[in-house]
Amino acid sequence: MSGAAGTGREAVVSIDGIAAGGAGVGRLPDGLAVFVHRTAPGERVRVAVTERKRRWARARLVDVIEATPERRDAPCPYYARCGGCTLEHLDYSAQLRAKASLVAEALRRIGGLDIAEPPAVTASPDEFRYRNRVSFALRRLRGGRVVAGFHELERPDRIVDMDGGCLLPEPALARAWSGLRAAWGAGAARLPAGASLRLTLRASAAGEVVLLVEGGRGDGDAEALLREVHGLRAVWHAESAGEAPRLLAGVETVAERWGERMLPLGRRAFVQVNRAAARLLEAHVLALAGRGAGRVVDAYCGIGEYARELARDGWQAVGIELDEDAVFAARDGAPDQARFVAGDVAEHLPRELPADLVILNPPRGGVDQAVVDALRARPPRRIVYVSCDPATLARDLSRLGDPFRIGSLHCFDLFPQTAHVETVVELTCAIT
Repeated sequence: MSGAAGTGREAVVSIDGIAAGGAGVGRLPDGLAVFVHRTAPGERVRVAVTERKRRWARARLVDVIEATPERRDAPCPYYARCGGCTLEHLDYSAQLRAKASLVAEALRRIGGLDIAEPPAVTASPDEFRYRNRVSFALRRLRGGRVVAGFHELERPDRIVDMDGGCLLPEPALARAWSGLRAAWGAGAARLPAGASLRLTLRASAAGEVVLLVEGGRGDGDAEALLREVHGLRAVWHAESAGEAPRLLAGVETVAERWGERMLPLGRRAFVQVNRAAARLLEAHVLALAGRGAGRVVDAYCGIGEYARELARDGWQAVGIELDEDAVFAARDGAPDQARFVAGDVAEHLPRELPADLVILNPPRGGVDQAVVDALRARPPRRIVYVSCDPATLARDLSRLGDPFRIGSLHCFDLFPQTAHVETVVELTCAIT
């Protein structure tokens, strides 16, 4: 195919916004919407079309003709190719505005909600070096060559080989990653065998690191890794992502400080990756809840932070969580007024209603229709919904519908340099 309608041809495009994946959005000369990474609203750019569908197209940035004043040279040496970050070419204040617009647009377009203006976004205290957990992909290539890092932007079949120079991990995690790369030996022989592995490193507040290897087979030489990698305290392995990991070497758990609590950090990690920003979000949710003498259900409760704190403030609290390790941590030292149930929220929530307050903090896929049905059948006085995906949040708010109304809306940036954003919505019910 040739001409403006085909791929491979260049065009000049004005960028009007940022899409959910972090790409800039504009229109080709024939009016077709086009997504272009590494661009920003207000820019005129030259692009080369790489993919064309009936209703949209993708394109590669060729040249910036007119740049926004908010554009910057990306600080990370890997940004040109890496898909781990998508907004690093923008000043941080511009990133926050883009995320606010993403949330408002999703609520309007998907949820059909009347959002007069974009919500406020609380910035992360740390723009870089904020992640306490990072997962890298490792591939063994011909000739004993190993590449390990994040997937390449728009080419997920390729891996960008990177060391601790990546600017996302906390300093202790970055040092451990560089140390692991130096210690795993020729062909990464000290790791379990296999063409592809997923390596997840998690650092405690004290800088102690746990490594989980997913994929492959065998034990490698985990003891040698513990001896040679500074800060590494444990190596776990699971042949597949769904199976329970087994400890190859090191300690069963590492002590993690989360606020005022000490948690056991072991084979799985179930706390937020940006500890400083997460504390701001948690404080906001607790402030919305307030002191109470009523009943609160903390659904998808994780380690039970909300249920435990609200129980101390006078609430009768119950937390529901599928992850049994997280439930174990939630129960450890919990106040008498906090109870925790291990299981699926869709199954257990109807049994725990009615309630004065329900906190929803679901995974990216949002809540199950059965959860919506339960909340509509026995509506609580208030719902506080903590969302990590504006699209599923908008869908769920639309499904909840009447009699719920938005009381407040606020966002938190737990993932600087990416298009991800956390949103907290307070809903009130007029009929309870």
